[in-house]
Amino acid sequence: MEMPELPRRIYTLGEEPPTLHSISYHTCWTLHVALKKALHDDEYEELKESELGVFIKFQEQGFDWASRLKKYELWSLVGPEPVRFSLLEFENLTGLNCEYIKDLERPHCVVTNELTSFWEMLGVHVEAGPSTQEIIAAFERCEGWSRDDRKRLAYLAIFTGYIEGRKYSTPTRVSLARLVMELERFENYPWGRVAFKVLMDSVKGRDISGCYTINGFAQALQVWVYTALPELGANYGNHLPNNPSPPILAYKGRKGRRQFKEAILS
Repeated sequence: MEMPELPRRIYTLGEEPPTLHSISYHTCWTLHVALKKALHDDEYEELKESELGVFIKFQEQGFDWASRLKKYELWSLVGPEPVRFSLLEFENLTGLNCEYIKDLERPHCVVTNELTSFWEMLGVHVEAGPSTQEIIAAFERCEGWSRDDRKRLAYLAIFTGYIEGRKYSTPTRVSLARLVMELERFENYPWGRVAFKVLMDSVKGRDISGCYTINGFAQALQVWVYTALPELGANYGNHLPNNPSPPILAYKGRKGRRQFKEAILS
């Protein structure tokens, strides 16, 4: 079978940047701690089993981020071999809903009195999306909220902390955050497609010649490397027994650079 035509290299062969720079991300452990503390046990378990529960299950594993691992798809060369990371790989990896819908990032949401009231409880301007910082602050005062409002707050935590994954104090996109007022619509929205696009826009918009920070669910890139290169996953991924599903839950990750160059070459 003929090899498909590959995109042009970002760097000339032999002139790639050194692998001494780190890759950071904004996913915040403090957010998960605040979320779990604020929800009742049954609410937390319900969140874990929801369509977006993969983010909570992944966080609970304590995945170790190895920051030196190195129109929307990402191609990498490992030695001479091309490896693709596209929406198909992301969907298979995370199990998230990645279906196509029109106006993905600007869905129509009516600004109702209920929405305005909920945004006031969040302490966020009605024309802005909440930041991770504001979500964590809201967890401190949500004990007296209704069950549905606490559920909305938990879903917004997943949205701000994992799907958008922006800087702690940076507002998220209000057009998407407002979907939380319709809980069933929010739960079934194609967040996998949104999360993938956030990640790809962030990766492709960075100057990777130095240290840099990625928005979105950056850990998916590392688990993709483990699944695409099984030997690397076996040596560095801390693979869990019984092959949990979806595949992103099959690794705990492991820090360190132990014989990393040799593993790549093999």
